Amino acid sequence: MSKGSLRSANASLVALSFLLVTAPVAAQESPVANPANWPVAHSPSTITDAKTEKAITRLMRKLTVEQKVGQVIQGDISSVKPEDLARYPLGSILAGGNSGPYGDERADAAKWVKLVNEYRAASRKAGAGVPILFGVDAVHGHSNLPGATIFPHNIGLGAAHDAELIKRIGAATAAEVAGSGIEWTFAPTLATPQDLRWGRAYEGYSSDPAVIASYSKAMVDGLQGPLLAGKPLATAKVAASAKHFLADGGTEHGKDQGDAKLPEAELVRLHAQGYPPAIDAGALTVMASFSSWNGVKNHGNRSLLTDVLKQRMGFAGLVVGDWNGHGQVEGCTPTDCAASINAGLDLYMAPDSWKGLFDNTLREVREGKIPMARLDDAVRRILRVKYKLGLMGPKLVERGDPSAVGAQAHLDVAREAVAKSLVLLKNEGSVLPIKPGAKVLVTGPGADSMAMQAGGWTITWQGTDTTGADFPKGRTIGRAIAEAVAEAGGTTEINAKGPGAAQPDVAIVVFGEQPYAEFQGDVPNLAFQSREGELELMKALKAKGVPVVAVFLSGRPMFVGPEMNVADAFVAAWQPGSQGQGVADVLVARRDGKPPRDFTGTLSFDWPRDARSPMVDPLWRVGHGLSYAKPASVGKVNEDPRVELGSLLSETTFIRAGKVIEPWRLGLDSVVTMRAVDVAAQEDARQFTWGGKGDIALDGPVVDMQRHLNGGFALRLDWRLDARGSGPVTVAFAGVKLDVSQSLGTVGKATTLRIPLTCFADHGAKLSAVGSPLRLSADKGFTVSLRNARIEGVGETLPCPPFVN
Repeated sequence: MSKGSLRSANASLVALSFLLVTAPVAAQESPVANPANWPVAHSPSTITDAKTEKAITRLMRKLTVEQKVGQVIQGDISSVKPEDLARYPLGSILAGGNSGPYGDERADAAKWVKLVNEYRAASRKAGAGVPILFGVDAVHGHSNLPGATIFPHNIGLGAAHDAELIKRIGAATAAEVAGSGIEWTFAPTLATPQDLRWGRAYEGYSSDPAVIASYSKAMVDGLQGPLLAGKPLATAKVAASAKHFLADGGTEHGKDQGDAKLPEAELVRLHAQGYPPAIDAGALTVMASFSSWNGVKNHGNRSLLTDVLKQRMGFAGLVVGDWNGHGQVEGCTPTDCAASINAGLDLYMAPDSWKGLFDNTLREVREGKIPMARLDDAVRRILRVKYKLGLMGPKLVERGDPSAVGAQAHLDVAREAVAKSLVLLKNEGSVLPIKPGAKVLVTGPGADSMAMQAGGWTITWQGTDTTGADFPKGRTIGRAIAEAVAEAGGTTEINAKGPGAAQPDVAIVVFGEQPYAEFQGDVPNLAFQSREGELELMKALKAKGVPVVAVFLSGRPMFVGPEMNVADAFVAAWQPGSQGQGVADVLVARRDGKPPRDFTGTLSFDWPRDARSPMVDPLWRVGHGLSYAKPASVGKVNEDPRVELGSLLSETTFIRAGKVIEPWRLGLDSVVTMRAVDVAAQEDARQFTWGGKGDIALDGPVVDMQRHLNGGFALRLDWRLDARGSGPVTVAFAGVKLDVSQSLGTVGKATTLRIPLTCFADHGAKLSAVGSPLRLSADKGFTVSLRNARIEGVGETLPCPPFVN
């Protein structure tokens, strides 16, 4: 197809594009908060003291403007070396979801301690001797670290309805984070998810703000311990970060980094209730949300960050941004944003943009665009936290006890949490608990999958490559059940594909969502769509007379009507983490015929009757859950999703397994030929061969990808280079062209190319209106087999290919 015919083919999409960008909207609510409408709170007086404040004042008199600016900027370990701090005296360092010490994502605790100490030592030689503050996303245990204790994600903990348990989890997590030399975790998440299509719904404890409020103080207390006047936190305690302020769980359509279009009263009632208890408990930090409120990004909303959070709620700690979130504020870029600090942000999270941000912030302070009083206030808040963590002064609190990581006492708490998080939704014929001496089949894709049961934010950002080897003291669900069944005199076969020759007495089918984190987890509806034949597997087992227990692993309640009706028992297991023994403790009876624990978990979110969202008529509401002590019969449930599955716009997946995804369209210049080929599976790629200079291009409706404009998102191409050809090869996104000739890989070998979207945006790509997400240009002789093309969250700093004018 020529370029002309390509444009003609795409003309039919104009109406769809118009509808996408011109749909009528309701009158816009105000994005300016009235503090009088908000709850009152106050950081305790023990967060600091007069002596500390005087010490901070003396120190600030010694700091140069450059050193003060450095204090308000945080860079990621993937882009900042300790030696960089001599020139750029940054106040904080983080390790993002895909960042490990020295490039090793599976580094042990000792290596983390070594890395942190290197940054600490370098910072003490610069910045008037002020040490860096080191933060990490330990969101369900110290989840970046192999061998750590991984707790259920928050959605499961919400089902436990046990604040005392939350406090113990916080204490265990703090001990393991501190054990690796780190003093700050970006937790707890206090979101109140209202639309389960949101890919971060599992980070919320509940849709009920009362549950959030009851948990927020408990987790802060567990992480930080009691705040004592004039004394730093204990060695095994770390700073908490209440996040994400505000309404990240209330965005329209559940879109990550989207807009919460809410009246102020609803914003307060639903989304603010977790913050006063956390502030009153002494939370040292609060993280701003990527999202907007009524069209204004929270990173730039002074009425929320300053008037409400710091004044009405009396928060005396520091406000940190999210990953380049300041760059989404109107008029800002990741490397230039006076508006954000002026609105009340104290510490920019600038993982890969720190260098440019430092230079521009310094210039804006000198020009008066950032008032010195505002900069001084931000620096004071940062130093206040550093003093409370014991990083300042003559007697330092030294963290770094690797023996705390994966301690048996912590594993025991995780096992208890798993058991308490399980929700029994069906148990016909008392198929559960599994009886002593039974022959058991554990099957389904989650039968022996640590990745599925741990979910996102585990070892890596999206958690897709987590294995059992990452947690040698953990157990997959299948292996934990096999141990419990053997203890009761039975036998177990673990086979993800189905039964072997022997007929089992009962089959446990473990299935559900594959791992995901923010952005990647957003879905168009609540339908669970089987990709590995789970429903057919259950039907085949039932046809053979085998009772079926469904164990559903997910980050949200989902429409599973067909699976629910086939199964004899159905358990919502959420994402339980590393200790699968907690599942076995409830499902498997021991030799005395009783399991160690009954079901005690109840839903913390409504369970959908169909796939529509927001839910019109839930199947079960918050608080529902069966048990062995209180059984109930469940009749046939609805099997109609009541939505058209797979028909909605795929904004960020363009080609999958060689096939172009609707509504994107592929066009070829006449010099390019295409045929189906095998790369990893039968006809899973399309091979393009250039007979001369020309392009292949994807085009479609105009899509707003502005929310992906940070270092965490990239254009990903999975391909195999088959012949290099005679000229340069370029990739264009939204009209901006980069030369990828040196990034093609080895001829004949499948590889992956990731190009950060910032590489295109830096040269003028307009991410707010992307109509052409891929144009591949080459010359005669170039041949490539393309499997997949999509936008992917990578959470790490990647280099940019050269720009082509």
